[in-house]
Amino acid sequence: MARLRLDDLQLAQGGRSVIEHLDGAFPDAAITALIGANGAGKSTLIQAIMGVLPPVAGRIDCQVPRERRAWLPQQLALDLSFPMSVEELVMTGCWPVRGAFKGYNPAHYRQARTVMQRLGISRLAHRPLGELSGGQRQRALLGRTLMQEAELLLLDEPFANVDSETVGVIAEVLREMAAQGTTIIVVLHDLDQLAALAGCVLQLAGGHGHWREPRELLADYGIDAGVDADSARASRLPLNVSGLKTPGAAR
Repeated sequence: MARLRLDDLQLAQGGRSVIEHLDGAFPDAAITALIGANGAGKSTLIQAIMGVLPPVAGRIDCQVPRERRAWLPQQLALDLSFPMSVEELVMTGCWPVRGAFKGYNPAHYRQARTVMQRLGISRLAHRPLGELSGGQRQRALLGRTLMQEAELLLLDEPFANVDSETVGVIAEVLREMAAQGTTIIVVLHDLDQLAALAGCVLQLAGGHGHWREPRELLADYGIDAGVDADSARASRLPLNVSGLKTPGAAR
């Protein structure tokens, strides 16, 4: 049985209904793409899964302990004026399990060094967050979730405003985490990223959710799931999914 299930879930923001009657289960140890137009409720659903936003009706059944749930929000949520280095940010991944005031032992520092090396940011360990590029910040934020050893990871547009090298690093780490048992939900806007990562898709549109197979969704845009992203671009196939078609819409 999946460890994260939605049962007739209804969510609202500012008194406005955003999502209604959403059912389904996120597959364990897999990457699910969460897609839809701006305002469709993607961030709202993530907040609800993390326990930040209570449902209006229905329920979220999550069997993953709270300390093993990690949320990587959009970069705009990061306060770059806060005096914190890359290493210090990565180390905060220990807080959900240990608390913020217990300090760190040598094993934690060794783990942090391993995480930073894995993400290619070891040389930035003592650099303040405000001096980092967008891609460097995103790697540091992902490092925090690796320190947490999350079993459920939610990412809100992790590839926005980052360089192509960082896209490759993050994608590889996410695939490794899923292979090692982490359940991952990632908000995506590009079909090439969806094709490369997702084993399942939840599309939000018109206040409702539609579970779809990646191959089916790509076919709606005339993209063969076996065609690589470069070939898709060369053929001028649509890669931006901010305005995705709803199921059954005319092509």
